[in-house]
Amino acid sequence: MRPRAPRRATERPVRIERRPPGDAPRLIAVNKPFDVLSQFTQGSTPPAGATLPRRTLADLALPEGLYPAGRLDRDSEGLLLLTDDGRLQHRLADPSHHLLKRYHVQVEGCPSAEALEHLRTGVALKDGPARALQLETLVDAEPWPRDPPIRVRRHIPTTWLMLGLDEGRNRQVRRMTAAIGHPTLRLIRMAIGPFDLDGLPPGTWRDVTAARLPDAAAAGARGGGQGRRGGRDARPGRPGRPGRAGQWPRSTE
Repeated sequence: MRPRAPRRATERPVRIERRPPGDAPRLIAVNKPFDVLSQFTQGSTPPAGATLPRRTLADLALPEGLYPAGRLDRDSEGLLLLTDDGRLQHRLADPSHHLLKRYHVQVEGCPSAEALEHLRTGVALKDGPARALQLETLVDAEPWPRDPPIRVRRHIPTTWLMLGLDEGRNRQVRRMTAAIGHPTLRLIRMAIGPFDLDGLPPGTWRDVTAARLPDAAAAGARGGGQGRRGGRDARPGRPGRPGRAGQWPRSTE
């Protein structure tokens, strides 16, 4: 028998267990604050010039045994879902399921009607065209204060947009607004499919139910869950097995 490789220092010890047959998976909604990584470890390559450790999900006092279903960039805020069920994680995170995600986006300047129509019909990005499935200008949409606040230019106004996508390419929202000449200053994910923040304060969480997911996939998730939780050989996207806390797919902004 080959000796087992020693655990790397960046890995958190995770107890492997099986959920009893018929038990529903646990799913929680978290309002991820700005400057918090969507993982439980720092990782092996801290940002250049960083003098202090980055905050992670471990700093939010979340329940044990849960793993992110997808990601949200460090400089983005808002809804992040965590679960203990691999099938449910796959259902929520895999872009092939086209689960609609809604964002409130603060952009520099005031986009014209032509610029907004460009977002609706599609902008050209390096990895292919992208378009907003939902888009509207928001009035009086100022959310909770951000720490630190965004940098604004004194004589240039800002605008809040609601933008909906059913895919999750790396930093896609930011690249889309930049393509119409209005850089993103602040980005908050408000909803993933039927799950939304609904007044959840930053840095806090609450339990939600997978039964709110549309179609039979939710029933499949409720009946599944026989995979191991967070084992060393777990990988994202493999049904029944959530991935390791520090190694998840790239951003699904």
